[in-house]
Amino acid sequence: MSGIWAVQDSNGELLESFTGGSRLEVGCKIMPSRYDAFRLHVSSSYREQFDRALGQVLARQRWHIVRLK
Repeated sequence: MSGIWAVQDSNGELLESFTGGSRLEVGCKIMPSRYDAFRLHVSSSYREQFDRALGQVLARQRWHIVRLK
């Protein structure tokens, strides 16, 4: 079951610049300079740190990462 992941703003509109093939890919587009994509795949503790920081950014911007079919 494939799909595209995207960021949806508080008005329900999709932000086309933040789309990708996975939730992680979209997250890296939101926070590209702070986190190493390779380490996100191999280190669970690094991924947890990334997920916390990403959650804070999403909450602050009132965005959601959603899957589109």
